[in-house]
Amino acid sequence: MEQIPRVLSIAGTDPSGGAGLQADLKSIQAMGGYGMAVVTVLVAQNTRGVRSLHVPPVSFFRQQLDAVSDDVAIDAVKIGMLHSAPIIAEVSDWLKQVKPRVLVLDPVMVATSGDRLLDLESEAALRELCSQVDLATPNIPELAVLVGQDEAQDWLQACDQARELMAKTGATVLLKGGHLNESVARDAIVSSHGIQEFSAKRFATKNTHGTGCSLSSAMATLLASGMDPADALQRSKIWMEGAIRNADALHVGLGNGPIDHFWEHRNEAQTKGSSSDELDWCSAIWAENHQLRLASENTDFVRQLRSGELDQPVFLWYLGQDALYLKGYAEVMLRAAELAPNLEERTFWQERAQGAIVVESALHRARIGAAEPEASTVTLGYLNHLDSVAEGGNYAETVAAVLPCFWLYADIGERMLEHNHEAHEYRDWLSTYSDPEFARLTTQVIGLTNRVARESSSAVRQRMARAFRISLEHERDFFAAPTVLGR
Repeated sequence: MEQIPRVLSIAGTDPSGGAGLQADLKSIQAMGGYGMAVVTVLVAQNTRGVRSLHVPPVSFFRQQLDAVSDDVAIDAVKIGMLHSAPIIAEVSDWLKQVKPRVLVLDPVMVATSGDRLLDLESEAALRELCSQVDLATPNIPELAVLVGQDEAQDWLQACDQARELMAKTGATVLLKGGHLNESVARDAIVSSHGIQEFSAKRFATKNTHGTGCSLSSAMATLLASGMDPADALQRSKIWMEGAIRNADALHVGLGNGPIDHFWEHRNEAQTKGSSSDELDWCSAIWAENHQLRLASENTDFVRQLRSGELDQPVFLWYLGQDALYLKGYAEVMLRAAELAPNLEERTFWQERAQGAIVVESALHRARIGAAEPEASTVTLGYLNHLDSVAEGGNYAETVAAVLPCFWLYADIGERMLEHNHEAHEYRDWLSTYSDPEFARLTTQVIGLTNRVARESSSAVRQRMARAFRISLEHERDFFAAPTVLGR
């Protein structure tokens, strides 16, 4: 059994539970860690704002640190609000003695209102502390303070500032682009190896209180579990996207409310134990398989396709295999139409099958011509899985098996949206999977699958989950194959 990461948060409090230590502990647990906490500042606040602060004596603060480290082996430390230069100095001295394996600093320096939270001496001390940590997670205003510049007005300027902070301190930087006015929520890992960008959907909600605290704590936990920064960020963003999407349902407070840290666990428990009409099977199974989704998006093929650096012969090999796949996929959707319980769904699957053939002929044949390529073992394995499920004659399992091809491609396509510019060599492919109509159809398939799951027995839902997971495994292998077999 793997060791559960033991993660210490050093931060201020939020008695309403949305930010600070309380959010850190929730995030650590959500990512599979064991959370501990040392208080720097006691804050009287709620969802509508801060009322007052109480700072315990620095000597007591150090006693808290020593009490934990004298007794518990600490795998990671997440540092949040430090308030003053004496507290920062005490943290720095303690870190030099304890030497935790992973150090993450969320430099709390600028309030949501834009007001600076630290004096000049404290800001200078925090810059020095950046040189001791593995990962710094500033937002756009905090990054500007750390590099002594005006706030970045666009993504490229923010990336330049992050590179400067990394060069000055040696710390890897998690650049958070949430303050920029963009259609997607964009973040990046900035290190000596370059910049790795990740995007997620931006939601229209006021309930985002504590996202910075929560993201940095999640990163600390995942880094302590052995992930590299890029994989940890991708996993964290999947979780954060769901936490924000489900935030409104919490109904906490009258102001800017918290995110839903435990949405994955809540949905998983609901799927396993509930037969109510509100069962959201798809959200739960999507969250449960986050590592497989992460593996697909982190393949060399997807990364190089996103950047436009993919070799054309590799891309053409992929298109040939995808053309073969879409023919078989269309046949499976026709089988789903035969199994469908009503005319509406029968028509839906027939139209999706026809759509797959249209994409195969219009998008693929324009590049690869009419010649039929030889199917790879990966392609045949995926199609054999789908055929086997469909021939079993169970509509619910068939629907679950075809869902990943919609959902995974739409999800990856959405995060590729900002790369889809006129000069991109593979713009036609990116446009297909980031197309709003494809996203709408994906939403329909998700809704249809949820209905089928609600009407199925627990045993059938378990078989649906298995079919879904195996399809995701084949999707991962399908994305990995081009850069290996296609060369």
